[in-house]
Amino acid sequence: MPSLVEVTSALQRAIEATGPWAPLLLFGAAFVEYVFPPFPGDLLVVLGAWYAVHGELSWPVVYGAVTAGAVFGAWVDHQAGTWLGARLEHSPMAARLLSPAQLAQFEEAYRRWGFWLLLLNRFFPGVRGFLFLAAGASGIPVGRAMVLGGISAAVWNGLLLAAGAALTSNLGELVLLVDRYTRLAGTLVGLVLVALLVGALWKRRRRRP
Repeated sequence: MPSLVEVTSALQRAIEATGPWAPLLLFGAAFVEYVFPPFPGDLLVVLGAWYAVHGELSWPVVYGAVTAGAVFGAWVDHQAGTWLGARLEHSPMAARLLSPAQLAQFEEAYRRWGFWLLLLNRFFPGVRGFLFLAAGASGIPVGRAMVLGGISAAVWNGLLLAAGAALTSNLGELVLLVDRYTRLAGTLVGLVLVALLVGALWKRRRRRP
């Protein structure tokens, strides 16, 4: 597995090689991150901020590109979730895993808490795309999901660009800061998911005769 320094160097070369077309690369990175979560989209955003601070890229263009890419990726996930949700309702295999009552309960719970999950999705690395997939499957309107996703992306990207401006003297420190946050937040999200899974299995076991 390549090190953080190697990944950063490769992304820097990619941005420098694309020159004035670099915002398109940043747009694509933000989009791909939602479709393939392991992709280091946030790292590319802070590198874009670094080059914007040094006058090589336009701040508004970088900000608009990464925010639009995130919203477009979220839209694709929502459409996939809508398609998947329609088929789960009539799938014999899905019925073996989740009863119609359990599926309806999940959809109702997501409609209740989905507002906050979608509004804060950019702060949850690794599961951002899944949140919009679940939104589509749960029947949350695409317009509402995109507005919430757009607000979240705008705030998150603003913070990343601000961090890039504040740490202009040390690119390594900036990259390390983002990497540490991603690892910490990813670990916390994983622990929460494990806790929810254990709780669900425990309730299911207690309900058995």
